[in-house]
Order: sequence, then structure tokens, then C-alpha cells
Amino acid sequence: MAKDQLQVLNALDVAKTQWYHFTAIITAGMGFFTDAYDLFCISLVTKLLGRIYYHKEGDSTPGTLPSNVSAAINGVAFCGTLAGQLFFGWLGDKMGRKRVYGMTLLLMVISSVASGLSFGSDSKSVMATLCFFRFRDILAGGMIAIMVSAVFKAYYPAPSYEIDANLSTVPEADYIWRIILMFGAFQALLTYYWRTKMPETARYTALVAKNAKQAAADMSKVLQKGNEFGLFTTRFFSRHGPHLLGTTSTWFLLDIAFYSQNLFQKDNFSAIGWIPKAKTMNAIEEVYKIARAQTLIAPCSTVPGYWFTVALIHKIGRFKIQLMGFFFMTIFMFALAIPYHHWTLPNNRIRFVIMYSLTFFFANFGPNATTFVVPAEIFPARLRSTCHGISAESGKAGAMVGAFGFLYAADAIGVKKSLMILAFINFLGMLFTFLVPESKGKSLEEISGEADQEKGTETQSG
Repeated sequence: MAKDQLQVLNALDVAKTQWYHFTAIITAGMGFFTDAYDLFCISLVTKLLGRIYYHKEGDSTPGTLPSNVSAAINGVAFCGTLAGQLFFGWLGDKMGRKRVYGMTLLLMVISSVASGLSFGSDSKSVMATLCFFRFRDILAGGMIAIMVSAVFKAYYPAPSYEIDANLSTVPEADYIWRIILMFGAFQALLTYYWRTKMPETARYTALVAKNAKQAAADMSKVLQKGNEFGLFTTRFFSRHGPHLLGTTSTWFLLDIAFYSQNLFQKDNFSAIGWIPKAKTMNAIEEVYKIARAQTLIAPCSTVPGYWFTVALIHKIGRFKIQLMGFFFMTIFMFALAIPYHHWTLPNNRIRFVIMYSLTFFFANFGPNATTFVVPAEIFPARLRSTCHGISAESGKAGAMVGAFGFLYAADAIGVKKSLMILAFINFLGMLFTFLVPESKGKSLEEISGEADQEKGTETQSG
């Protein structure tokens, strides 16, 4: 029986690529797309929120979000995802991937719409409701921000802040950030529809739900397995403990650096003068130029990095890609930090942007791709969603440190020293990568040790 089970599981691994596989890739990818859009689009509108809700009459510069409010708006979503990934990861092993994926997407739809409808006319009420609803793809966020701000810029022209402070922020600007945030609901709803049309994963249905008949109806005939062990057991920790430490620590360290760079890149670009001073622009123009700057980074570094990973992950392997990514992120971050004053000089700004872009390239041709791939491969099927959730939860804990910590660190010790800290964090990520096993060229059962477990069961029964 055990031999038959392994043969069936192997049939899933060697099956020819079919339309179903492309549908699964697109649906899973849209989930990441929606998540990334919701997390990163807020960085495009924080300057606008400052102008609208924190303008002080008579100031020589536009209003800005106070440090605590900025940190809360950028970081509160990570607090929600931290709790959500741990809870929904566990729930995925109990209720199935399909049902829980649908639940989280519906929650994102509601929260995205509610974020854009944050009510109140004063700064405290709007910021409070925005943070509340944000609790529950980088390129897309920038493109949407560019399109929305370009339309408003054409229909509602305004002078720069230094010419007329009051007229520089037209009342209609308040709609811009709401539209950008609510757009996340559209893609989440579309992804939810696609997911409802797909069956539960065969491995979950057969190995966890123990419904061989349903698994056969979904994809192929897969039978249940025995000789199981739980998450909080000596056997799990002896077999997978170092692996779990590796996936959680590397994801945690990556997200400190990655989210710090993403959420506050506009501040870094403003600091070196690549984005003009706020007082030389009106509110809508500032949103447009921030979105244009950040969107330029995506097709030149972020997106190519992902495609390099897609092309080479089965040739080079997960371990080498992750190790290489952390290594070059460390090198380029130190190269930005040590001679930081050099990069702030007008003639060197473009070079700074290129160096900054390379850190994003090697993040995505590196740990930002592999840290969410590996936990989905190396743990047993019945614990896979939980362990992936724990790993992802650690990542969002790191994102919280990045979102809250970098802002305060930059204010307290300066951008140069903050970049030095991020470089050292990348170096630690490289060291912890040695705890993560290579999974290239192996089936999920071989990687997780379930194949060896089944052979032992077969031997005993024989």
C-alpha cells in the first residue's frame, strides 16, 4: 500500500504541464500580487496625506506626517499580516488551502475598500481608521499611482507650494490616495473568483483531509499515509527544527532590509535630491513624481530579479540563489553606506539610484524569492501550511522592525548609519542561509522526509 501511495504521489510530480498548472500559477501569483500591492501602495501616498491633514498655515514647507503617524501607517499592516499569517497558516492545515485562501482574499477586499473610505475630516480620525483597516505588486502600485495622479494633475492644475501654499493642495487631492488604496480590492476579488474555480491541492486532500476519493476526483488517485508526527514533537524538531530556524530567521532578516528600502526609498531619493524638494511642487505633482521614481526602479531591477530567479531556480538551486542574493545585498548596501556623502553630490545621484536598484535586483534574484518558496517545499504536507505561516510571520515581524525602526533610526542616527545596519542584517541573513537545505530536483516527499518515512513503514509491514 505504501509503495502504491508513493507511486501516485510521484505521478503528480512527473505529470506533464497542463492548462491547470498555468491557472494555478496565475492564481497563486495574483495572491502575492494583491498582498504586495496593499503593503507597498501606502508608501506612494504618505507625502500627500501629510499635505492634506498636517498642513500648518504659514509654514514655508508642506505638511508632513509626524514620525509616529508615518511609522504607524507604514507598519500597522505588517502587524495584521504577522498575526494573520500565523493564524491562517495553521488554519490552512486544518480547513484546507482553498477555503482559507478564499477567506483571506475576501478579508483583503473588505479592508482595501474600507481603507479608501477612512472616515472623518480631522487628521486623527482619518489616520486612526486608516490604520485600523490596514491591520487586517510593487510595479502595479506605482503604475496606478502614476495614472491616477496624472489624470488629477491634468484636470486640477495647481501652483507649487512655494508660490501659493493653500492652492497647491486642491480639495480633490483627497480622492487620489483613496482610489489608489481601494484598487487593491479589485484584484483581490478577481483572484478570489479564480480560486473558487480550482480544486483543493491533491496532497492536502489525500494526506491531511484523508479523503482519497475527493483527491482522485480533483487530480489523481492519492491515498492516505500513516506514521505521522506533530509540530511540537521531538521527532519534528530533530528532523526539521534547524530547517524551521533557517526559514524563519532568513525571512525575518530579509524583510527588515527589504521593507525598509521599499517603504522609505522616496525619503532616500529626496535626501540625495533625485526627487525635487516638496515646496517646489504642488500636492498632485509630488505624488506623480514619487510614483514615477519608484516605478522606474521596478522594471529596471525588481521585476528582472524575479525573472532571473524563475529562469535559474531549477538550475542553480534555491540555496545558491539565496546565498548569492544576501551576499550582493550586503556588498551594495555597504557600498552605499560607507561613502554616503559621495552619493549625495549632484553629479553622483544617478549612480546612487543604480546602486540602490541593484540591491533590489539581488533581493529578488535572491532571498525575496527563495524565502517563500523553500518553506512550501521542505516540510511535511500536514504541517506545510503551518510552517510556511510561521516562516512568513517571522518575515512580517522583520517588516515591522524595518517599517518602524528605519524611520526612527534615520532620524536618530542618520541615513548613513541606518544603511550600515541594514548591510550587517543582510550579512546575518547570508550566515543563517546555511541552515536551509537545498530542494532542487527533489519531490516534496523526498524533501520533507516523508518518502523515507513511507519506506520505513513499508519495510515494517513487509
